[in-house]
Amino acid sequence: MRGRQFLQIPGPANVPERVFRAMGQPLVNHRGPEFARLLADCVSGLKSVFQTTGDILLFPSSGSGGLEAAIVNVLSPGDRVLAAVQGVFSERFVQIAAKHGAAVERVEFDWGRGVDPAQMVDRLRRDEGSSYKMVFMSHNETSTGVLNDVKSVGLGKARLRHPAVFVVDAVSSLALADLQTDAWHVDVAVTGSQKGLMLPPGMAILAVSPRAWEAATKATMPRWYWDWRQLKTAMDAGRAPVTPVTSLMFGLKEALDMIAEEGLPNVFERHRRLARAVRAGVRGMGLSVLPEEAAASPSVTAVIQPDGVDQKTMNNVLRQKYGVVIGGGLQKLEGKIFRIGHMGQIGAPEVLAILGAIEMTLSELGGPVKLGEGLKAAELSLLEE
Repeated sequence: MRGRQFLQIPGPANVPERVFRAMGQPLVNHRGPEFARLLADCVSGLKSVFQTTGDILLFPSSGSGGLEAAIVNVLSPGDRVLAAVQGVFSERFVQIAAKHGAAVERVEFDWGRGVDPAQMVDRLRRDEGSSYKMVFMSHNETSTGVLNDVKSVGLGKARLRHPAVFVVDAVSSLALADLQTDAWHVDVAVTGSQKGLMLPPGMAILAVSPRAWEAATKATMPRWYWDWRQLKTAMDAGRAPVTPVTSLMFGLKEALDMIAEEGLPNVFERHRRLARAVRAGVRGMGLSVLPEEAAASPSVTAVIQPDGVDQKTMNNVLRQKYGVVIGGGLQKLEGKIFRIGHMGQIGAPEVLAILGAIEMTLSELGGPVKLGEGLKAAELSLLEE
């Protein structure tokens, strides 16, 4: 009899049984008092996780839809945007903004390296007429396993008193790495339901600051489904302007309760500690991690594919023999890296099982590993703290 499947792609994450049970309850009238109470509970919990006193907006959508919502509510056609580009998902934001007629100025960084906050802040310093209307960066670039220094960019921008709206892609970082939305002067933080919040896909969630709302009053990009004003009016009345994902919201309330029970700082520390063990285990096998240690993500590890091991064959053996599913590289990193997701409800036993399966698979396929070395390194890492 086969055991459970370990879905260790960079999202969706494994959904806890508690969340599945919560999602299985009967639907309620999404224009009735039960839904209004559910919505209020979700908003309150999300404010704690985003670490904000600003508004929370919930769209039935993927995270990419949340990024589009940020663009069309803040910008007018032709507005200048300063964007840090360093991987697939930061590139996606640029593509969405350009499709809507924004004038995007890219600040390029090597894939696998972190955004240099000094470069971003210097660009803002040299923008004498404050012509940039938006600054964008990913907190966690999922395609390369890099966690970026949002804090330094946000504080640097605040010191300059630059009026641009600071938008952060937090799809694979919220409830996984510390994101102090208000304290770091983030105006729009965008996430999805399927990673740190431990839900199935289907919901985009935004934290929106007063500065972003002010910009929205002047923005002229067309919007209907993504219109923040329409959504906020409905949410303030305890309902939704379109059919909501009620079952996901039942699950969201349960997931937020789980995060609160563990304590948000403890959630961050658990992910940091487990990610460190994964990287130690990978290196113990004789493999290399793509980003430098200082920029390594707490939610996904990008590993250089070893020479002589076909990635498709490796993934098939992992899935079919050991029940472990991992992600591959995207676009120009396709076939060059594999990615291990370690987010949400996960602990040391799962991490060791995943690394053991990878180690055995690579050994079976003739990879440059010695059985037990990766596990030993991961175990030592876990015992150090």
